[in-house]
Amino acid sequence: MRADATPRAVSVARRQFFDHGRPPQSLIAEPILRSWRRCADRGLDNHSLPSLVPLTEGELREASERNERLRRLSRPEIESLYAEAMQTGCVVILTDPNGLILDSRGNAGFASRAAQVALRPGVSWSENATGTNAVGTALLECRPIAVHGGEHYLDPHGILSCSAAPIMDPYGRAVGVLDLSGPAAVDHRHALGLVRLAAEQIEHRFFDEGFADMRVLRVGDDRALLGTPREGVLVFDGDRLVAANRHALGLLHMDWSALGRLRADELVERLPEGGQVARLEAAGGRALFARLDGERRVAALRPAPPRPAGPFGDLVLREEDEKALARAIKMIVAGVPVLVQGETGTGKEMAAREIHRKGPRASGPFVAVNCAAIPETLIEAELFGYEEGAFTGARRNGRKGLLREADGGVLFLDEIGDMPLALQSRLLRVLQDHEVQPLGGGKPVRVDFALICATHRNLKERVEAQTFRSDLYFRIAHFTLDLPAVRQLGDRLPAVRELWSRVAHDRGLMLSPACERHLADYHWPGNFRQLVGTLRMLAALAEPDRPVEADMLPPDIRAATPEPCQIILHDSSAPSRPEGGMSLDALTVEAMRRTLDSCGGNVSQAAKRLGINRSTLYRRLLNA
Repeated sequence: MRADATPRAVSVARRQFFDHGRPPQSLIAEPILRSWRRCADRGLDNHSLPSLVPLTEGELREASERNERLRRLSRPEIESLYAEAMQTGCVVILTDPNGLILDSRGNAGFASRAAQVALRPGVSWSENATGTNAVGTALLECRPIAVHGGEHYLDPHGILSCSAAPIMDPYGRAVGVLDLSGPAAVDHRHALGLVRLAAEQIEHRFFDEGFADMRVLRVGDDRALLGTPREGVLVFDGDRLVAANRHALGLLHMDWSALGRLRADELVERLPEGGQVARLEAAGGRALFARLDGERRVAALRPAPPRPAGPFGDLVLREEDEKALARAIKMIVAGVPVLVQGETGTGKEMAAREIHRKGPRASGPFVAVNCAAIPETLIEAELFGYEEGAFTGARRNGRKGLLREADGGVLFLDEIGDMPLALQSRLLRVLQDHEVQPLGGGKPVRVDFALICATHRNLKERVEAQTFRSDLYFRIAHFTLDLPAVRQLGDRLPAVRELWSRVAHDRGLMLSPACERHLADYHWPGNFRQLVGTLRMLAALAEPDRPVEADMLPPDIRAATPEPCQIILHDSSAPSRPEGGMSLDALTVEAMRRTLDSCGGNVSQAAKRLGINRSTLYRRLLNA
């Protein structure tokens, strides 16, 4: 449902559509309008309720038995939503794939009112039968949807506010719908987010059964998502993709038609070792974290001893970066917000935690909020808290909210560039007034926290595009800490050696010179997160007193050549070496260096002039 679809706008839309036959595109969301058109094409009368005959008790029992697995896997989510919905006069509904209501639990008072419009077990709420409604329309649109008040096609259903999400099994079939319905007069803005998250939990539970003899690949663009309902799941029978969830399909830009058609090597560069989390590249170049289940398990390794930390914890920084981080700590002391910028994997949250650890609020809480990970429909309640009964699903006694939980410590807003505009204005008000106004009323509460924000986006460009408020930007960006990408380090070898010493501490493990060169030459699109993951993989495979050779590296790293613009092979300002007495090899290398200098450091152009491969030029110069 459109966030700005006010009751007045819906009323005008109904008059245009039902009384004058005009399409009100600008007044209601497109899925609602499509549904209205389908209902009109079927000849449904919007003024009266259809004659719906519920199933007999025996027929309903048979339908429940046919859907026993769905009901069993959905039970924890129904119980959770039931406990929440009781406080706001709602009912939780589970339907079969045809929209037939199997279970309905919730507030008895509203349930009796809902029964007057046949919202009860044994009745089909398909769009064909009951017009535009969250259950039936979610099934046809194959997406979560909210239908509020007058957005329902039938006039008598205007008393309802319904939010529903289809439940998809691992083979791309809709097996049911989870719905949260309540009175239209109550604010239910968060109901859609609640049912969507609950549906994801149910879908994730489907993968716990039936795949014991298959390989299950769990993927995510954030390592922390692995093992949670937000992870992507791909199931392979041999090498063939046979099942998946929506998160995995979205990460790989596919749809359900990929099942049975694509092989593992068409989706990812390689499958990781069984049980090990690895970073890999998916089709299209996207870097993902992945873990493979269902392979023969490797014997557990002896736990590695704790690795020593550097001056700023696990961060590996250049001298100028350490100075900037030290200045950021002084900013927190002075009450000045800090904005940490850097690509994914450069350690933005680690930097924020170090600022907290070394700053004056180290004894206070460190509250981290990923603004891109919380559903937009829930982020306002998560940040600002709410009073009891503020909206559908509100907990008894309300909730403090993350801003208040950070009181006395540090609030870390990660990926603030993805915060919705409406919330940006509320956050700005908190930063100006140092007060939080919970949803649902109540007195403003004073808060005192230091603010650290982080983003991988260019906030100045987002300000110019009007997707980020300029006044908020100037409020949070008094001091900016820019973390370098790994490829921006002029000489990556010291960083590789420093990280390896931490990963392999006191275990007698060594990297061979060739392996070190490959690690230092690689451009590391996943930055330090990917580099550290690779080093941990090598440490797990290594044997004491035997160097780790380059052939143990992942194929993509072993085969890659360095990026020309990131490595300075020769200082063109340095005086030329005398050529007298030089060997043929030395003369060859000197000629290569001069050619590279004359090409302004462009390795590809230099290799073309010399009539050799770029990899040959790299190898000769690096080994010289």
